[in-house]
Amino acid sequence: MDFLWIPVTLAAALAQTGRNAAQRGLTERLGTLGATNVRFLYGLPFACAFLVLALWASGAPLPTLTSSALTFAALGALAQIAATALMLQAMRTQGFGIVTAWLKIEPVLVALIGWAVLGEPLTLPMLAAIAVAVAGVLVMTLKPGQGRSLLTDLRPATLGLLAGLCFGLSAIGFRGAITALPDGSFLIRALTILVLSLALQTLVLGAWLALKDRAALTGSARAFLPSLAAGFLGALASAFWFTGFALTTAANVRTLALVEVVLALLVARVAFGQRATGRQLTGIAILLGGVLLLLRAQA
Repeated sequence: MDFLWIPVTLAAALAQTGRNAAQRGLTERLGTLGATNVRFLYGLPFACAFLVLALWASGAPLPTLTSSALTFAALGALAQIAATALMLQAMRTQGFGIVTAWLKIEPVLVALIGWAVLGEPLTLPMLAAIAVAVAGVLVMTLKPGQGRSLLTDLRPATLGLLAGLCFGLSAIGFRGAITALPDGSFLIRALTILVLSLALQTLVLGAWLALKDRAALTGSARAFLPSLAAGFLGALASAFWFTGFALTTAANVRTLALVEVVLALLVARVAFGQRATGRQLTGIAILLGGVLLLLRAQA
């Protein structure tokens, strides 16, 4: 049970890579926020089905929701929406690689916030492993000559760091909500918070689109099949993420989740014929080294 979080997190990264591929065409048809809303709107029914199935199979009752769990779940849900908005705003003025580089500081922020807010243990070997893994992602995402622009253009850098901070807060919020439930197995608690979080996100983002962009809100109905596929894969990925948060610290999950970058490169090679460069392969090697160090520190 101690290491169950490892295959669970890897499954989450794999499912999320599939969801991103499924959403590839939806962004052009629905807009960025419209495609993001699909993740919540179409994912919610599947998350409810996962929870009902788990409750039926285990015969367990629904966990008792506490005020602490509700507060943490709201924090995670809203922080995830804010992180997405900040990331998209940063990408308006900077390239995908630069913004991604700033976002990948998230595991370090998650570790520090988890230590400060949840009292989760943080050792020097863990910090070293996280730093190595983040360095690997930076090598993959940053091209030569981009470092100067990161230092001179502070506004997109600030937006990117704030997005990484919000993504970190969302992970801490979800982890805190799961651990705040007083009863239930790790799976039941994870799925309960998943349903609650998706419901909050669907309500908030749906209301925003209803006021600001109704075309994006109604467009998902016309793109039903691809939206359904993206929703299912998104709910599946989130179910694995939340289960990982129920099993170990958010820092461990988010650091191991960096292998998603490797999976994305593989998908790009197989599905779109895009080859990895020598720099990207070097970054992959550093990233995997950091992950191995983290697993060793955890052991």
